[in-house]
Amino acid sequence: MENNNSKLIDELTVYDAENHTTLFCNEKERYVIPLYQRAYAWTDVEIEQLIDDILEHNGEHYYIGSLIVYKRNHEFEVIDGQQRLTTLLLLMIELELPVKNILSFACRKKADDTLSKYIENKEILDEDLEQNLVRGRRIIAEKLSADQIDRDVLSQKLTHLRLYRIQVPPNTDLNRYFEIMNTRGEQLEQHDILKAMLMSEIQDDAVKNLFAKIWEACSDMTGYVQMHFDVATRRLLFGGDWNWLQEIDYDEIVEQSVDEDESELSIDEILAPGFRVQYDDGSTDKNERVRFESMIDFPYFLLHVLRVYIHVNDVQFPEKEETQRLLDDKKLIREFERVLRHGRIGRRQIGKDKENFSISFMECLLRCRFLFDKYIIKREYANESADGEWSLKQLEVSGQESKKKAYFKKTEFRDYGEWAKSAEPRNKEIAMLQSALRVSYTSPKVMHWITELLKWLYDNAGEKSWCFYIPMIEEIAIDSVKENFFINGSRHMGVNTPHIVFNYLDFLLWRESKEKYADFVFEFRNSVEHWYPQHPSEGTFDTWEQEEVDDFGNLCIIQRNVNSRFSNMAPVAKKTTFGQMISKGSLKLRLMAERTGGGSDANIQWKKEYEDFGSEMIEKLSAACHIKRPFEPEQE
Repeated sequence: MENNNSKLIDELTVYDAENHTTLFCNEKERYVIPLYQRAYAWTDVEIEQLIDDILEHNGEHYYIGSLIVYKRNHEFEVIDGQQRLTTLLLLMIELELPVKNILSFACRKKADDTLSKYIENKEILDEDLEQNLVRGRRIIAEKLSADQIDRDVLSQKLTHLRLYRIQVPPNTDLNRYFEIMNTRGEQLEQHDILKAMLMSEIQDDAVKNLFAKIWEACSDMTGYVQMHFDVATRRLLFGGDWNWLQEIDYDEIVEQSVDEDESELSIDEILAPGFRVQYDDGSTDKNERVRFESMIDFPYFLLHVLRVYIHVNDVQFPEKEETQRLLDDKKLIREFERVLRHGRIGRRQIGKDKENFSISFMECLLRCRFLFDKYIIKREYANESADGEWSLKQLEVSGQESKKKAYFKKTEFRDYGEWAKSAEPRNKEIAMLQSALRVSYTSPKVMHWITELLKWLYDNAGEKSWCFYIPMIEEIAIDSVKENFFINGSRHMGVNTPHIVFNYLDFLLWRESKEKYADFVFEFRNSVEHWYPQHPSEGTFDTWEQEEVDDFGNLCIIQRNVNSRFSNMAPVAKKTTFGQMISKGSLKLRLMAERTGGGSDANIQWKKEYEDFGSEMIEKLSAACHIKRPFEPEQE
């Protein structure tokens, strides 16, 4: 008896030299990369490895994996294997083997146009290029050139390649299939599945198309979201200056095409050795090339946005279904399903109208990403530098229409009618506060401060005076210091003293003496150490009582990489040996070094100083936190 499943598996020949055909020649077998799939993302590592594997094979047949598809009418919807399939097409285009335009990307006109123009050797608009595809072809061309690979030999090797095309059975529950793939560690991640789930609820093709554009743009956490849209969509969403969100007109955005006056480039120009596509973030107002790095990955950003959505729409839950405290990207789908299943807006259960939820969440996602980019710090790297710095900048454009160029300047927190000079210090103070929070909470699971900032910005950006933004951020730090230090802690917590206590204190010290500490920046100083050591080396000086050595006045925060060398030294030795690190370190640490002094009795002198010094620092913290008698027993 014939196995019916055998009809669902085909062995494909990648290149038939005798008939001079490839797997991309059969127009009756078209492939579609669906909307729920991520964009083409293979880097030089994967592409070069594939080429090396092909060249190294000497056997009759070389199987390069499987292509899992779902057949819809006369098209194969690619579920798994799109990265490999797209790379093979780019490779064949580069080798000038026969290919036809049978691979397309659902609702991704830019990607379709790029492949079409590669295949048909048409003129190409710079702004109309899908940069990931351009990068992929560039990597292939450079690999062949750098390794001096004989193109005829490589083409001959392709004749041995075989690819299994596996159809999932008709009526397969694709959502369930995606979940299985994900649990096995295969291609799709939870945010890919979530995208498919949300998009499946949208009926209007125009809205679905826009959803895909917004999701893909927001999922790229590098740089600024405006730069991840095509020119036409960018203009319609963010205006002529690309710097403020407009009301979304779905039909207009979908129908709008790229302006005809964009500068055209030929394929020969694109493939010229010196050509580089400008897909980086832009330049500063000092004309430095820059790139920006986000603090969090996209799955975590989605969790923040979901909480903003809950806040903005006043979503109510039964008591037992309250939001999880920790942010957990492994529970991304579960969190969304919880909102759909149990969340209510007024009397309406959210899950009763999933289409409305998908559309409104999409709008919330775009607004949150725009606010995140403009008003929350990033890591900035200028001119290919490996040393990043905290950055709080907004995107600006210069030039007209097709000649517009993106650059970046410090985000303005200026109220209507306010002098620029009076508002300028806000940027620095906000950046310092946010970076203090960032280095205090290093795990994305506990970066709740990002949610709180997004909530405030969603409600107030452009509506309320920016002078309220600073105290709102500071209140996040204050609440944490109060709860974890003054209320549930003590001044003798030793290495268990929360990092936010040191970092908020450093912020207060900086704000008091901005000119003196103009060089100070918050860094990942994530090791709490004793200035006078717990265990003096070789018994050369006295050992303190544990409560003395663990006192806040004797504690400092340093980089973990100097921890082992730093820990057992006497204060004077630390001051001498680590002078350069101390001079650029925590402000509390700098003050401790100053108070230690010098001479043979300096270590003894510090024992007389540490408690008073600690009290001074605690007094600064308690005043900022509105604590009247810190660590004193309550009066009866």
